[in-house]
Order: sequence, then C-alpha cells, then structure tokens
Amino acid sequence: MKLNKNEIIEFVETLKRTYPDATCSLDFKTPFELVVAVMLSAQCTDERVNKTTPALFAKYSTPQDFVDIDLIELEQFIHPCGFYKNKAKNIKACAKKIVEDFDGEVPKTMEELITLPGVGRKSANVILLEVFGKAERNCS
Repeated sequence: MKLNKNEIIEFVETLKRTYPDATCSLDFKTPFELVVAVMLSAQCTDERVNKTTPALFAKYSTPQDFVDIDLIELEQFIHPCGFYKNKAKNIKACAKKIVEDFDGEVPKTMEELITLPGVGRKSANVILLEVFGKAERNCS
C-alpha cells in the first residue's frame, strides 16, 4: 500500500502525539558531535556509539579537531563501531568541508547537509530535527 503525502504527514503527526517525549538516543553536546555520532551509527547500534564517543569527544569535539586528528588515531577510537576505515575517512572529510565551506558551523539546511561526505538524507533529517528542530516534509 502506497501512502500519499497527506497520509504520511498525518501518520507522522499521530506518532508525535502518541510519543511526545521521543528523542534521539545518541548522546551529543554540540551539533558537530551529533553529525559524528550519526555517521558512526550506520550499521551500528546507538548503544555502541554512546559507549565509543565519550572518550573521543573528551579529546576531540570541533570540526577543526577532526581535521587535525591523525586518521589512524581516529580509526582506533571508532573501531568498535565497525566499518571504521570508511567512517574515519568520511568524518575527516566532513569536518574539512564544514571548516572550509561553512565557517566551522554545521549547516542548517537539507541541501547543505547532504553535501557533507558521509551524510545522506536520513542522517540529515536526524540532524535537522535534533539540532535545529526542523522536520523535512519532502515526501515524494
């Protein structure tokens, strides 16, 4: 059964009414920390990500920190989350783009977020909602 746009919006609104306190289960303090946590959560549990990120974010938390971190050191931190080599490359490339193209600030639009390496629409939607309180309603 295929739902139309209005049916999907109504479904989402019903979920919001039913679960008003639902929030993202990833732990983060800054928008960039959520970007990293969401990237790490691919093919990994949020529980595992939340066990991995405290030590990482205690030492590195800004985009510039992740530009400067040695790739092998980053891989060692995130190894428990799986696919650590690709994730580390994407995290560093994402941080570099944020520093160079967005003055070190996590972008606030879907169009900008999906230009970041390792960030697709699903990740961008989580970031938009959890950090900026924006829900994309582009249901096609």
